[in-house]
Amino acid sequence: MMKLKLATTAAAVLISASVASAEKVKFEYWYGLTGDLGGVVAETCARFNASQDKYEAVCVGQDGYEKAVQNAIAAFRAGKHPTLLQSFDAGTADLMLSGEFYPVHQMMADHGISIDWANYFPGIANYYSSSKGEFVSMPFNSSTPVYYFNTELLAKAGVTEAPLTWEGMETAFKALKDAGVDCPYAYEPSSWVDLEQFSMAHGVPVASNNNGYDGLDTELLFNTTLHAKHMDNIQRWLAEGLAQLRTQASGKTARDSFVEGECAIFFSSIADHNTIHKLKPAFAWDVQMIPTYEGVERHNTVVGGASLWVLSGKTDAEYQAAAAYLAFLATPESEEFWVSNTGYIPVTKSGYQALLDKGFYAADPYKNRDIALKSLTFTEPGPLTRGIRLGGFIQIRAEWKAEVEAALAGQKTMKEALDTAVSRGNEQLARFAQTYEGKSFP
Repeated sequence: MMKLKLATTAAAVLISASVASAEKVKFEYWYGLTGDLGGVVAETCARFNASQDKYEAVCVGQDGYEKAVQNAIAAFRAGKHPTLLQSFDAGTADLMLSGEFYPVHQMMADHGISIDWANYFPGIANYYSSSKGEFVSMPFNSSTPVYYFNTELLAKAGVTEAPLTWEGMETAFKALKDAGVDCPYAYEPSSWVDLEQFSMAHGVPVASNNNGYDGLDTELLFNTTLHAKHMDNIQRWLAEGLAQLRTQASGKTARDSFVEGECAIFFSSIADHNTIHKLKPAFAWDVQMIPTYEGVERHNTVVGGASLWVLSGKTDAEYQAAAAYLAFLATPESEEFWVSNTGYIPVTKSGYQALLDKGFYAADPYKNRDIALKSLTFTEPGPLTRGIRLGGFIQIRAEWKAEVEAALAGQKTMKEALDTAVSRGNEQLARFAQTYEGKSFP
């Protein structure tokens, strides 16, 4: 009887050990993408989980980039933060100086995973690397802006080529208006497009210290650059009926107005390329690089979207699992899956070349989507075109948008709006510099 009991106990221990050894190491990943794109993120997690039996990614949507960052900060205080966080470009400086991250190049090396970091496009690498060129976060969903145009309406107006200059764009707006198009340009204020990427393409500063890269004692400058003239032009085009304001608050976005055939042109991320195809406009359309003004040398635009940050305070097992997931995302197969199911661009040179070799960008629904990469790589990134590294950048963007909207509503001049946005933004920068006094970006 005793022998039977001992045998039963031993069997139970063996079964328990077997079950324990079969349990996967779980790690949490919080992402900010929503809608169709958020669904594809969830699918990448499912694909990783099905690809092996050691680790499990527990992926949780956070209803937007800003909420993802804010929720992660709040979770840190309670010790319940995720291992991986998808944070957008505007959060880069704040996360860098928080110190609450595990540099991704170091984590991958610590867990014996080799990544060819030189394989990433410079316009992407510079945004997410330290001053030594070491990646602090993992590039993931990357984009740059383009403009979308209705080829049928442009042809009707006698415009045979998509303009690459703003002077040519204004001529096209007038031709469209003369041809009976009530809404040549659906305009929706966007700091990312109108200020940040406009400034990159023109090689003009958004802020001092090479857009914040060279120190925390930084001040905004965009009310003194070509950006100010451009915003005056946008206001004039709206007043002359060459453009119409379209926002979520007005009930119809610029993209909606374009897809419905109401407006001929709108500006957005290349990530919208996939979504517009899914919405199936009843007309032919295409994309082009954002314009530059005549007499200004065109420069590269920079990466938008987000990267994946490894947060501090987790176990080595969780980091091993997260490293395996990031390695999975870095494979050519995963990169092709991602760009095929979203409008985003490949982040590596080899990934892009593999798609070119397949003729990926030669036919719908992907035709010409790589115009974004041509914009991103138009020149090698320089001091003013490697990106923007400003603390409190989420708030700075909000100040710009609020002030521009006030000007467009006739509450003040555009100059007054930009001056106020700069003044309030500089207050944010001063607070950031005070918070991290004595520190510098890694």
